[in-house]
Amino acid sequence: MTIVVGYVSTKEGQAALQRALAEAKLRRTNLVVINSNRGGRDFDGDASARSESELERIATDAAADGVDMEVRQLVRGNEPAEDLISVADETGADLIVIGLRRRTPVGKLILGSNAQRILLDAPCAVLAVKA
Repeated sequence: MTIVVGYVSTKEGQAALQRALAEAKLRRTNLVVINSNRGGRDFDGDASARSESELERIATDAAADGVDMEVRQLVRGNEPAEDLISVADETGADLIVIGLRRRTPVGKLILGSNAQRILLDAPCAVLAVKA
């Protein structure tokens, strides 16, 4: 069994990660943490180094807590939904965990919704955690 979680350094990302860690520990299963970035000028060397450092800290904390975790920092130009669905397919995941925030209907229309895409297109169960 494998659990895939989408993680970004926000309160939604933290909520998803904490729940995914709890689920992995409870189910005694592997956890794959996906940090998906589009790249470009907003994701330069400094941002990449900060992100990598934070992900290493998360992996160290998980290992100390007895959770077998793999961290993937993806910079492929994809939407986060594409990366999570792709990794879930690749790993044969049984569960995807995502964090949600409240958005207005207009915000969903203009920006699209990664959460909605994951919920509709995921090859497995999805646990949406409200932050």
